[in-house]
Amino acid sequence: MLRQTVTSGTIKSVGYSALSGTLEIEFTNGSLYQYSDVPEPVYRELMAAPSHGTYFNEHVREWYHFRKIR
Repeated sequence: MLRQTVTSGTIKSVGYSALSGTLEIEFTNGSLYQYSDVPEPVYRELMAAPSHGTYFNEHVREWYHFRKIR
């Protein structure tokens, strides 16, 4: 999945597949997670948020099933 680099203290890059609803987050510590069944508006709001890390913590982290890739 292609990811876009973001300016954040905790998130390095973000990718999204509208076909599967998969949100991929690469953190600055090198870990990579995929979140399932994320609606596209949540991805768009994450990318437009003034703080990607804050938006992620408030709207993604505890709301969607995830798996650690690395």
